[in-house]
Amino acid sequence: MTTLITGARGKVGRAVAGRLHSAGLPVRAASARPGELAVPAGIETAELVLDRPETFAAALHGVRQVFLYPEPAGIHDLVKAAEAAGVEHVVLLSSSSVLAPGAESDPLASHNLRVERALTESDLTCTFLRPDAFASNSLGWAWPIGRSMPVQLAYPDARIAPIHPEDIADIAALALTGDSLTGRSITLTGSESLSFREQLAVLAQTLGREIPVEHITRAEAQEQMGRHMPAPMVTSLLDLWEAADHGPAAIGETTETLLGVPARTYRQWAQENASAFSGR
Repeated sequence: MTTLITGARGKVGRAVAGRLHSAGLPVRAASARPGELAVPAGIETAELVLDRPETFAAALHGVRQVFLYPEPAGIHDLVKAAEAAGVEHVVLLSSSSVLAPGAESDPLASHNLRVERALTESDLTCTFLRPDAFASNSLGWAWPIGRSMPVQLAYPDARIAPIHPEDIADIAALALTGDSLTGRSITLTGSESLSFREQLAVLAQTLGREIPVEHITRAEAQEQMGRHMPAPMVTSLLDLWEAADHGPAAIGETTETLLGVPARTYRQWAQENASAFSGR
């Protein structure tokens, strides 16, 4: 039973493809630029371009499961093509943001919500994985840390439960190889509630040097972040962090609860990615 992996250039998609391939299962990795995919030998590659439905049939030929990266462009055509191809199960990498009030109008949440709804309205069996904040979001601090500059934050004490991307891949692999998660919508987190300030302290210990934290105003953060992303997305993120500034983060499902395996810690992620903060 071939599994199609979309978003195969991303860390989670690559990791899921690798796990299935190592288990001896047939895998096809899809991308708009399949020639650029770095996948293990033995994994098929296919072109899949969401605004070009003519690429769907070949990518889906013989596929019974899809690990789907959330992209609303072309999703209705892709769902129809998957149904026509005989796909039986879709595991969607969604986001916990779809559960927040106002998700329909939020630019971060609505992106995922539109994909969830298209799948829910289909005849496909669907499993929604809804991770909260990724530990790898900390790479956004790599530039100032690598240059020994303070990390400027409007909400340094906002608390999240960051999940290691490899934990997401482990859970996705379970969803694709067994039936214990089939049809469920699952909020995924790491096992510990950490503020941004505490995450930076872990990074400082890992790197063996101080990382100053500078508290800035929301307006200052909005101006800084607006240089790199659309204003509605900046507002959405700042609203999220403001809401997280009032107590510990809720802990959802983890590899411990779903697989019986301890969740990878934020410290482990920091140690594995320390070189990203070297400034080189």
